[in-house]
Amino acid sequence: MTSTPPLSFPRQSARTQRFTLGAPRAFTVSPDGSRLVFLRSASGTDRSGLLWVLDLDGHGPPLERPAADPRELLGGSAEELSAEERARRERSREGSAGIVGYAVDQAVELAAFTLSGRLFTAELRAGTARELTVPGPVLDPRPSPDGRLVAYVSGGALRVTGAEGEGDRALAEPDDEHVTYGLAEFVAAEEMDRSRGFWWSPDSDGLLVARADEREVRRWWIPDPAHPDREPAKVAYPAAGTPNADVRLFFVTLDGERTEVSWERDRYPYLARVHWSAAGAPLLLVQSRDQRTQVHLAADPESGRTRTVHVDEDAAWLELFPGVPAWAPDSSHARGFGAGRLVRIADEGGARVLAVGDRVLTGPQLQMRAVLDIGESDVLVSAAAGEDAARPETGEIHVYRVNELGVERVSEGPGVHAAVRAGGVTVLASSRTDASGATVQVLRDGKQIALVASHAEQPVLRARPVLTQAGARRIPCAVLLPSDHQESDGPLPVLMDPYGGPHGQRVLAAHNPYLTSQWFADQGFAVVVADGRGTPGRSPGWEKAIAGDFTVTLDDQIEALHALAGSFPLDLSRVAVRGWSYGGYLAAMAVLRRPDVFHAAVAGAPVTDWRLYDTHYTERYLGDPGDRPAAYAANSLVTDAGLTAVEGPARPLMIVHGLADDNVVVAHALRLSSALLAAGRPHEVLPLTGVTHMTPQEQIAENLLLLQVDFLKRSLGLGG
Repeated sequence: MTSTPPLSFPRQSARTQRFTLGAPRAFTVSPDGSRLVFLRSASGTDRSGLLWVLDLDGHGPPLERPAADPRELLGGSAEELSAEERARRERSREGSAGIVGYAVDQAVELAAFTLSGRLFTAELRAGTARELTVPGPVLDPRPSPDGRLVAYVSGGALRVTGAEGEGDRALAEPDDEHVTYGLAEFVAAEEMDRSRGFWWSPDSDGLLVARADEREVRRWWIPDPAHPDREPAKVAYPAAGTPNADVRLFFVTLDGERTEVSWERDRYPYLARVHWSAAGAPLLLVQSRDQRTQVHLAADPESGRTRTVHVDEDAAWLELFPGVPAWAPDSSHARGFGAGRLVRIADEGGARVLAVGDRVLTGPQLQMRAVLDIGESDVLVSAAAGEDAARPETGEIHVYRVNELGVERVSEGPGVHAAVRAGGVTVLASSRTDASGATVQVLRDGKQIALVASHAEQPVLRARPVLTQAGARRIPCAVLLPSDHQESDGPLPVLMDPYGGPHGQRVLAAHNPYLTSQWFADQGFAVVVADGRGTPGRSPGWEKAIAGDFTVTLDDQIEALHALAGSFPLDLSRVAVRGWSYGGYLAAMAVLRRPDVFHAAVAGAPVTDWRLYDTHYTERYLGDPGDRPAAYAANSLVTDAGLTAVEGPARPLMIVHGLADDNVVVAHALRLSSALLAAGRPHEVLPLTGVTHMTPQEQIAENLLLLQVDFLKRSLGLGG
């Protein structure tokens, strides 16, 4: 009888999609507090998400039941995704299958979702689901607030159908192949966190619809070299300094009449946010192309005119935040904010604060992250401790209630916490460093009434991060040593494991973010994760210190490394670095520009020439390449003439890139490899066939870890 070999971490991490499968997510609470809706797959290795309902009506213990099962609805058939749906999932980094998203009506009684490009609805009270026969493939279906209609996009047109499948019709159809209605353009979905392009009126009598015209956007070709018989994919990619899509906004009635919403589009071309609720007129947030000015506009749907509500300006750039801008509801009967007050997050006085109307309600003790819910008498927010906090909370994110009387923390204990709230019910998801995954509590009046179970697998290893701050700048860091490390073992070769750039916080007071880092540590490394300047969660000044100069992110990795060597067993004569995306850029820059510090690197999907990355991201930090060519040359790893700012000896460098990547295209890796070859510098290139910017494929995700460890050990002269 043969025994089954123990499951390796790389294999388990790959088959569980980094332990995300089986974990509940995408929570929605009904306004009467009687139902909680969420997504979850059946097990920790099942990629197919189901739609679930947890009944909270108070007539008995909370009862959990499936409202829609993809296997039943598709009759066991495999999913078939359109190119447009694959692109949407790539923008949101969605690697799962089945039901990956849904939208609901105002009462949270009807949900709409897609499977294989087909439109389905689920009656959440009854727990029944059905398909509506409509033209497809369907994208982003959303019920009207009253639940009578469902709007969706198909073939670039915004369409609407009855909730029973009757009366399907187009409300706005594209003029030609370059135009779409109701979809987010590339930079909105990739960089602005705006994944949608239409918004129902609160009265369900019309919609605000974005029209995107991409005819001026440059076309790039993404070939599949492993299949030379196939045509390359053509994508509209707005690289830095080149034209964006032309985005306009229309109010469209249910009979198809259109009124354009007007603003100074030449001055403010970016439509960053749209909010429409019963609390006020439609609210738009529009940005200038350099993102140093943004305007909050209230719109009149009937005339299309807009009025300015608030203007923000910043010498560096303005950030966008989840949940804002929005209106505070009418609360004249409560000790609240009053009607018509704008809720926003702003950078004021060196802090990131919450403002309601003309009042700033928080100070430098908190660093606002997101607005989670706006109630009649308070705002529920996500925030981290600011630089002026009484005590450091490295990597912690908490949930707070804020009103004009003060601030109250809702979440308890060190960790990373998030929440949704409605109808007197709060769903609180809490992660901490000493336990895998997240605990999801359902609270009513502050008391737990239910737990939402997770089916995620338990990892075969336990991460043991030590959270600290390093150097004069107090750089947030996590240090991971081998699980069996003893003080007498002596110094260890070091692996820096950063993301290290904007919008990518890696140092978190949670367990699962460090699982891969712990596995690398268990291969014989001291692993250091450092969040230097440019990363979120500390202060506006910390994030904006990289304006015009990405190289400071490398400086902070070096400062953290040297500062930690005094407290941890780090062998500074054997230092490697690995990273993906911005982290890949940082890893390649480390060995090219500071080979005196770094001795080997794995650069995954690196941006090597910032002229090849998109407008909204790159111009935010480096400006227009036509106006600031020197900044692009200084911050890129290659120019048309070859490598930039390379000093000292050549260090081993492995470049990994997906050939199907439409975000950081493989041209980045190829240009770096060509420049290295021309300079006579040895390196390795690992092309990933059919892989995008994500690596959800099990075999690739598993073996990629093993190949990296092998390369790093060879490069540092370590044993197998």
